[in-house]
Order: sequence, then structure tokens, then C-alpha cells
Amino acid sequence: MAGIKDVAKKAGVGVGTVSRMLNDSGYVAEETRKKIRSAMRELNYTPNELARNLYRKRSGIVAVLIPNVSNPFFAEFVDYVETELYESGYKMMLCNTAKTHNAELEYLDMLNRHIVDGVITAVHSLDVEEYGKIHKPIVALDRYLGEHIPVVAVDHGEGGRLAAEVLIHSGCRKILHFKGDTAVGSPYHERHYEFDRVMEENQIETCSYELEWNRFDSDYYQETVHDVFARGMEFDGVFAVDWLAIECMNEVRRRRLRVPENIKIVAYDGTFITKLTEPRLTAIVQPIEKLAKETVRLVGELIAGKEYKNKKITLQVHLREGNTTIGRKKLLTDGKKRI
Repeated sequence: MAGIKDVAKKAGVGVGTVSRMLNDSGYVAEETRKKIRSAMRELNYTPNELARNLYRKRSGIVAVLIPNVSNPFFAEFVDYVETELYESGYKMMLCNTAKTHNAELEYLDMLNRHIVDGVITAVHSLDVEEYGKIHKPIVALDRYLGEHIPVVAVDHGEGGRLAAEVLIHSGCRKILHFKGDTAVGSPYHERHYEFDRVMEENQIETCSYELEWNRFDSDYYQETVHDVFARGMEFDGVFAVDWLAIECMNEVRRRRLRVPENIKIVAYDGTFITKLTEPRLTAIVQPIEKLAKETVRLVGELIAGKEYKNKKITLQVHLREGNTTIGRKKLLTDGKKRI
């Protein structure tokens, strides 16, 4: 197997010149570069990527921390992030943190030890103080982790408003509202605040159900829906994340109730699973691909040495009307008042 000395001899240059070109650590004339590339092809020489990364103090790897890859939102996000990282010259290390104690802290320690070049985190399990101790490339999705860590999120307030309006348009008078745990500081709480504000403004009753912290799995969502019906909670509308909205719809239909005639449902996230149901879910859609592009762009800039302070990027959501609410055109035809 050919080595760097063989390449240098074939190209008629010194070993140091080949090393400078491979590591991009100094000037090498274009004509010399062509000779080196030609010698590498002839000898079928492949640079030792690990050695090159050690020389640069780079690994070429970005860790992506998520609670659970089985969750549709995180599954889509990771898929887009992997593509964006690859196109930017990085490999992805996927880190599921929900099932392993201290997993998040261990992955951050890898950043400190130069095993990964940067971290994109979408988890809410570790205290903010731990992130404050690390001054390395970190980008957060939907969580405030300190002024030196950029945040990428959507306009959740707009999402909450759109969800509230479509349920009111559909004639709902008592709505079951599933909320995330407010113990963790995150932009996504804004959707709940705005949803409640619009409902109160329009004198619509809401039944709030606060979900457990950092739970995103199917078993938990099923248990939650069973608990709702075991309590005998009455409602004619539901606002929940995609997976939970589908669990609600399934249970509603098992109880011989009709959607949207008896109960209207609006999902939040708008992942691919909302297009697989019958009836198709009305959803507030997050631009997941754009969220991935922005997080990768920012982590790349941080790795390159750019500094950010109090940086927040906010993207827009949109309403995708399905068949789990009553369409606005029909409501207008029926003569019902819009808000």
C-alpha cells in the first residue's frame, strides 16, 4: 500500500510539500498540486483522514443530540441534518439521550475532548448551567441555553394563534390543550401562551393537560390519552403534537365518535405522519428542512471561529388544513362568524 513518501517520490517533490497540500497548512503552487494529485491517482493513494483531522485538531464529526429518533419530528429533523452536514463536509454522530442516564453530559464531554467538532442539541434533559461551562461550537434547537449558544426555532406564537383560530372557526366551545412541561425554558412554550390568550379573548373554555418532561414515546402518548378518557374529560376540540393528536383521534373513533363532526383536531409539527391518517389531520407545519439547514449553517460557522451572542433565528410556520377541522369556506357558506 502506497504511503505519503511514495506519493512525494512519484511527484518529484518533498514529503513536506505533500503534507502541506493534504492538510491545507501552507502554500503549494497549483502546478505542484496537479503533480501530487496525479501521483495519488496512479498509486491509488488515500489520505489518512484520522491523521489529517488530528493534525488540524478536528474530527470532521458533529454530534446531533435528540431525545428519541422514533419521534416523527426528530426523525425528519435528523434526516435533513445528516444531508446538510454531509454536503458541508461533516459526518453525523447521532445521539439518542432519553433512554440513557447522563447521555447528554457524556456527549458534551466528547466535544470538550475534541472527539466531535460541534454539537446540535434538541434535548431538554440537562441543566443550562452545564452548557454554560462549555465554550465550544453548540447550536440549540428550541431551547435557551445561554447567550453564547445560538437558538434556532419557529414563530411558535404564530403557530398557537393559527391553531386556536382554526378550532374556533370550526365551532369548538371546549378544547383539550396538551401542553409541554414549562419547567424548561424554550421558545415552544409561546404557542401554548398564545393559544390560551386567543381562547380567553374569544371566551372559549380550555382543558389543559400538562405532559411529563422529556417524554416523546408512543407508550407515553397512549397512556396519556387513556388517562384523559378515564378522567371523563369532555371536549369538542384537541390541540396536540402530531403523534399525540393521532392517538387522540384513534381513541375518539374507537368510542364511536366522529371526526370532525363530534371532535375537531389540530396537530402541531406537521410531520409526514399527519398525511397518513384518514381523515387527514389539519396541522400547524414547522419547516423542518429549513430548521435543519439553519442549525447546520450556524454550527459550521461556529466551528470556523465565528462568535455569536444572543443569536436567535426564527422561521415561519403555516397552517395546512386537512379533514379533522371544518374548512373555512364551508363555515362561511353556513353563515358562521369568523373571529
